Amino acid sequence: MKLFECFLPMLILVGLVLTLVHTQDAQSASLFSFVAGFISIDCGIVEGSTYTDNVTNINYVSDADFIDSGEIHNILAIYNSYDVDTQLTTLRSFPKNTRNCYTLKPTQGKGRRYLIRVQFMYGNYDFKDQLPEFDVYLGPDYWQTIKINSSSKPINREIIHVLSSDYLHVCLINTGHGIPFISAIELRLLADNMYKESADFGSLHAFSRVNFGDAFTTVRYEADKYDRLWLPVSWPDSTRLYTLDKVYTSLSFNDPPEEVMSTAITPEYPNDSISMSWSPVNPTDQFFIYIHFADIQILKRNQLREFTIYLNGNHWIGPFSPFNHSTITTASTEPETVAPTYILTINKTKNSTLPPIINAIELYTLKQLPQKQTYDQDVSVLWSIKSTYKINTKNWQGDPCTPQEFVWEGIGCSNNDTESPRIVSLNLSSNGLNGDIDPGIANLTMIHTLDLSNNNLTGIVPNFLSRLRFLTVLNLKGNNFIGPIPAELQAKANKGSLSLSFDGVSTDGPASSCDGNTCKDSKDNKIIVPVIASVASLVVILIALSAVWIIKKQKEHGIGPDIRKQQYTYPEVQSMTNNFSVVLGKGGFGTVYHGFIGDTQVAIKMLSGSSLQGDKEFQAEAYLLLGIHHKNLISLIGYCNDESHKGIIYEYMANGNLESRIFGILSFFLNWEKRLQIVCDAAHGLEYLHHGCKPPIVHRDIKGTNILLNETFQAKLADFGLSKAFPTEGGTHISTAVAGTPGYLDPEYYTSTRLTEKSDVYSFGVVLLVIITGQPAITKHDNENIHISRLVNLKLAEGDINSIVDPRLLGDFDVNSAWKAVELAMACVAHTPSRRPTMKEVVMELNDCLVTERARQETKPKKLTGLMSLNLESAYDPTPL
Repeated sequence: MKLFECFLPMLILVGLVLTLVHTQDAQSASLFSFVAGFISIDCGIVEGSTYTDNVTNINYVSDADFIDSGEIHNILAIYNSYDVDTQLTTLRSFPKNTRNCYTLKPTQGKGRRYLIRVQFMYGNYDFKDQLPEFDVYLGPDYWQTIKINSSSKPINREIIHVLSSDYLHVCLINTGHGIPFISAIELRLLADNMYKESADFGSLHAFSRVNFGDAFTTVRYEADKYDRLWLPVSWPDSTRLYTLDKVYTSLSFNDPPEEVMSTAITPEYPNDSISMSWSPVNPTDQFFIYIHFADIQILKRNQLREFTIYLNGNHWIGPFSPFNHSTITTASTEPETVAPTYILTINKTKNSTLPPIINAIELYTLKQLPQKQTYDQDVSVLWSIKSTYKINTKNWQGDPCTPQEFVWEGIGCSNNDTESPRIVSLNLSSNGLNGDIDPGIANLTMIHTLDLSNNNLTGIVPNFLSRLRFLTVLNLKGNNFIGPIPAELQAKANKGSLSLSFDGVSTDGPASSCDGNTCKDSKDNKIIVPVIASVASLVVILIALSAVWIIKKQKEHGIGPDIRKQQYTYPEVQSMTNNFSVVLGKGGFGTVYHGFIGDTQVAIKMLSGSSLQGDKEFQAEAYLLLGIHHKNLISLIGYCNDESHKGIIYEYMANGNLESRIFGILSFFLNWEKRLQIVCDAAHGLEYLHHGCKPPIVHRDIKGTNILLNETFQAKLADFGLSKAFPTEGGTHISTAVAGTPGYLDPEYYTSTRLTEKSDVYSFGVVLLVIITGQPAITKHDNENIHISRLVNLKLAEGDINSIVDPRLLGDFDVNSAWKAVELAMACVAHTPSRRPTMKEVVMELNDCLVTERARQETKPKKLTGLMSLNLESAYDPTPL
């Protein structure tokens, strides 16, 4: 291994010339405000639409100019929660054709290195609740199988790839397991010195990209000028470090953003090591590892931070010391040895007085994409022909010649292993072509057969056809040409080197220039040459480094009485959010912003003018929160009700929602004890609503995304817009319109519209099953959609608790507490409401589970040496169900 060191750069603030990124020629007019080297496509929005994303300030355009097939849809409103990105709310599906391809032509194409990201959000757009599975190809090569396992969970795939052609094709292949669809495509041009291994060894498929030191916020553009997604992570037994001083990064290869490098973690105890592990999705995967370090503490004269890195027990790099406020990167120089599990350990040296530190890590798997794309000049001709003659009856999508099972109709190709495929025959007979012969055909220099017969072509027969040196068959009959055949073309036919068919007469020997009455007087030659649209925009901007946002310490029990439950004006809300500069999430209600009231962090949910929930839910939630108080319910701080501006101000919950902790990269943190503590907290909150409020309140939308976690991982119920209070004391049910989330919705309430407290108990039971198993509420089993309660019921027959409990816990849980939790959850989801426990009973049972697990923790052998450990999971290849 080689240690790559990045020294202190000079801070250069210069204007950056932005070149408009455009795709194939027909698209250039609509692509007018891209960041340099960015192509951002929102699949499924109306043709000609553009918008600027309010989180990233990146401009997105419709996908209509990049593909000529498919149907556009919106995800269902119930999946459009506050944390769903705008570009994931629409999609394009492809019920027809086996292969459907997007074609892009970046301004800076062949030989340049791009990060390519595709995104998928099902959202039950087709009302079938059938989770599809399909393949994605990059050009002619298989990239990934996309297996949608949740209606509410988006899937991202990223690859770093050096373009071998001016054209880039993203293709979706129907494999017979559901209709393919896609939500967004993003291209990000990378610097030539970044991820050089992608040119030497193959493309790099993203496995994980982690920002240590930030527990909540995903860092991307504009903090990262390449719009990479740096995911947050939380560790127990660690100390978070941050600095307000500049951290130099720009001379570091891979150029991690300063916002990432200005935070780090170090073990809480000085003698501890840092250890992380991960398992490949495929057993043959080869990894490339990039670790970024910067010492963001000012060391005293007698202090030293020095450490050595080991991979799977073998010395990997070091010893070395990270630089002071400047990035140093350690990286694989070749693919790492294949292993079933990778364990990376960072140990302090004997001379070190300080524990190790880590700021960020990137993990990629090597992806070979060996097939060559069709020769660019030939592809350009075909796109010109498709545009000129408006050919839309053929499935002309993706690469014309590869893979061979998807060769374009009417196209013949030469294929060998050493050169790009070439177009050798073109049959456009009987395709209703109008106008002159496209002059681009002159650039099909390897063509030997050209059939343009039985169309409506006019004008003269162009002389450039005689200069196609390999052309041996030319069929022009059945058109409306004027004037004679060019002498050179006729001479070839006379010599027998060209089989020429013209107006019904085959001329294998001497040829006449015209036949019968089809020759017409020569007219002015009006060759329509397609204009290749090319728009360039030079805009000079000054790049300013963004200030580091520092998460301030929040009091354990929330908000002091001096700022609670006040009405604020809209200008005051603008001030506390710094004019709405930091977005925490968005959804059907509106957008949630981060803000401060004094030194206290807050979350502010502003009602959107197009909100699906609207004033009614806004008023209901604000009114309800004014009257309830419990440590496990989100605290209302205030509200804004200035005419057209309405918002609710809550306490800030630093660790997001429960679902984000169960699924994805953050799930490693929740051990069995922590999971039990969280559901105990949520159960206490729900018990208060049912039994502590007069009259009782039914939440109506209990699910993982509505259970929020503060900085100590205390759980609190949130989102009371659908909640209902019993209208009379002693009431047993409410008849009301059905509302809730599929998978969590009580089937008895759904069919009867009789809402009771037991409806919440059912939803809570689903949450409990999700946190026990690590599976979504609706998942796939034997290629069928199945509710989690049914899946667990099937596994209960096996009698093995390990087949039910989340395998990521690696068996580290008390078996008795696990059995009790599973039995409780199954009782909660009983079909008959009367057989379900009350929330008082649920709280008691969960408390017993927690006591049992904590007793086991007390008797566990204590580690002799400190180890701060992390199980990294792929953010892009979730473990198969």
